[in-house]
Amino acid sequence: MQTGSINAMTEESSEPLSQQYLTFIMNGEEYGVDILCVQEIRGWEPVTPLPNAPSHIKGVINLRGTIVPIVDLRQCFGLSAITYSAITVVIVLKVSHEEGCRIMGVVVDAVSDVYTLSKKEMKAPPNLGSTIETEFIEGFVSVGQKMIVLLDIDKLLIVDEMPELAGMNDLAIEKYNYDKDKNLL
Repeated sequence: MQTGSINAMTEESSEPLSQQYLTFIMNGEEYGVDILCVQEIRGWEPVTPLPNAPSHIKGVINLRGTIVPIVDLRQCFGLSAITYSAITVVIVLKVSHEEGCRIMGVVVDAVSDVYTLSKKEMKAPPNLGSTIETEFIEGFVSVGQKMIVLLDIDKLLIVDEMPELAGMNDLAIEKYNYDKDKNLL
């Protein structure tokens, strides 16, 4: 067993002693996700919009043959929409759920940094009662003078709680095949 390694384990459990997080900025605040969930980081590019989709679902992209739904995380968090710019990015994530894994992209203002954080540094989210959802917050951590909100992406992007995503893959594949057949791609 290696000590001091990012994958080092405690003797009592299989919990890692530390973990890496990719952080990103939204509305001037910094958020982090487990780097092991990150598939890639892409610059913003136009997406294929989906009819009758809620405003936080920007559409889909074809990522090397996989249809990937793109979610605007700002709008999921109730922040105002912004005009996408050269620093707007899409973080492509592997989201685990009961039926397996799903690849999804989240639009954020900018990528910030990668931090290696120990579990001891993390503070649990405060109990704010039933009026404010905190289930998707893994914890809080202070880095220098800033507070970073660590997100549990598997709980934040639960497909079952976003029913409009349920049939999106089939609809997107149909649209992609139609466009391909009509030489629109």
